Amino acid sequence: MDFVYVVFHALLGAGPIVLLPIIITIIGLLFRVRLLKAFRAGLTIAIGFAGIKLVINLLSGNLGPAAKAMVENFGIHLDILDVGWGAIAAVTWSSPIIPLLIFGILLTNIVLLVFKLTDTLDVDIWNYHHMAIVGIMAYFVTDNVLLGLGASVMMAVISFKLADWTAPYVEKYFGIPGVSLPTMSSLSSVVIAAPLNRLIDRIPGVNGIDFSVKDTQKYLGFFGEPLFMGLILGCGIGVLAEYPVTKIFELGVNMAAVMILIPKMTALFMEGLMPISEAAKKLTKEKFKGRKFLIGLDAAVVVGNSTVITTALLVIPLTIFMAAVLPGNRVLPFADLAVVPFRVAMVVALCRGNLFRSLLISLICMAAILLAGTATSPVLTQLAMTTGIDLSASGGISSFAATSLTVSYLVYIAFTSNPFVCVPILLVVLIGVWAYMDRRAKRAGQASGTEESGRAE
Repeated sequence: MDFVYVVFHALLGAGPIVLLPIIITIIGLLFRVRLLKAFRAGLTIAIGFAGIKLVINLLSGNLGPAAKAMVENFGIHLDILDVGWGAIAAVTWSSPIIPLLIFGILLTNIVLLVFKLTDTLDVDIWNYHHMAIVGIMAYFVTDNVLLGLGASVMMAVISFKLADWTAPYVEKYFGIPGVSLPTMSSLSSVVIAAPLNRLIDRIPGVNGIDFSVKDTQKYLGFFGEPLFMGLILGCGIGVLAEYPVTKIFELGVNMAAVMILIPKMTALFMEGLMPISEAAKKLTKEKFKGRKFLIGLDAAVVVGNSTVITTALLVIPLTIFMAAVLPGNRVLPFADLAVVPFRVAMVVALCRGNLFRSLLISLICMAAILLAGTATSPVLTQLAMTTGIDLSASGGISSFAATSLTVSYLVYIAFTSNPFVCVPILLVVLIGVWAYMDRRAKRAGQASGTEESGRAE
């Protein structure tokens, strides 16, 4: 067990930049791609991913201090500090049961693939921590390894199925075919966004409001381009942070750079993915008729979309204000404000780029994160202290990850409150949603087949 623990930490310590070429090369070989071509594809994907991460770090490094300044300027005093997903990930990977949970999640993915219960082959092993932290917290509360493992497995099943169901949006809206995003930090918003979006469809007047970033380009012309939208929104945040003029403009330029650079890095990412995707399609057509596979990747590949960034830059100051006035909230938004694009990306896709809906629904999703973060902070704080994290300067910690995410919170509550009652209820709900989504997929497939047949005639 100790050896496995050391090996896992060594591999995961290398990070996705090292793991991606290895994993993609292996997948390429399985799909009968030549070794050098498979390795080149994996290396290109890793380079694209490295570029995306560099731009996200640029976003984080500039928005983080600006967010802190805004919090101070607004005079918000809350006693639970948002320490960021990185600190939570560190807590997760330092757990003694992490190898068991990672193997459990990986085995769950394999079993679901074998029995054709998912199409997602999740190669984003680093982000398994979103599933594992729920099991670790359940184990910490119950002192029961089986409940901890069960919680992580439940998270895995939900993650892979949500990734399957949202893959069409990844292809149609973001333009990335053959890929799903089993990253719970992005997927969790879907369980709120999907029903809310359908509800808005049924509200007369409101359902007709449709404003997009493309509309700003149409009406504002030159100033509606992503380049200038980033500049304007960045400068606006700089003003709220009460930066000096030069610093305001610097933040604006950096946000403009983010708007331009991430799509270019995503294009490089897609260049590496295409040989693997084409080989997978060819092999599955030959050997697995009617079967498709989706490569599960980090949601970082979609956060550079101009509407996602625009929505996130509008949501950030509003989330700070909401934290101060939301009844029951004690979380002070801070470190994870820079990763708000991950929380709103799938909301934007579900709303098909409707900026009005994306903003409205994203704020509701952020409110849910704040309240769940407040509720689970005591346990997370105690867990973090057992790993040696110094909390002397804070009354408690939280983040926009871990059990603050809506799906993670629901699974955590089910496995810690009254597992013998709540877990079966959660399973019934999951099976019901699963059956409903499968029926929808079959109807959509039949409608598509009828349409193709009509065109052929």
